[in-house]
Amino acid sequence: MVAIDFGKMNGLIPAVIQDHETGDVLMVAFMDEKTLNLTLESGKTWFFSRTRNKYWMKGEESGNTQEVVEAYTDCDSDSVVIRVKQNGPAACHTGNRSCFYVKWENGQWVEHSNPLFDPKEVYKK
Repeated sequence: MVAIDFGKMNGLIPAVIQDHETGDVLMVAFMDEKTLNLTLESGKTWFFSRTRNKYWMKGEESGNTQEVVEAYTDCDSDSVVIRVKQNGPAACHTGNRSCFYVKWENGQWVEHSNPLFDPKEVYKK
């Protein structure tokens, strides 16, 4: 049996979230042991926010949840790929389907933003 190595990054591992049908990378976030276990047990993605210093479930505010289809770890057991069914139009808090909508083109970063919802409406505080 393989054990995930949480010791290299102060208890955190990178989690690549990928659409299980298209293979598109939707987002990258961080998990600790608790959120990885919550993810695998609940079937919904959970993360640790380094900015807010708290646990959060994807979609808890927006409703755009993610259902776990498969989970993999890499050869060093220090990162994971979680293949998900994306519920709702977007994985990114900006309203874009993927957090990866800025592309390197002709020597510069170019934004290809196509929001599927208005974040100001979804994340009212």
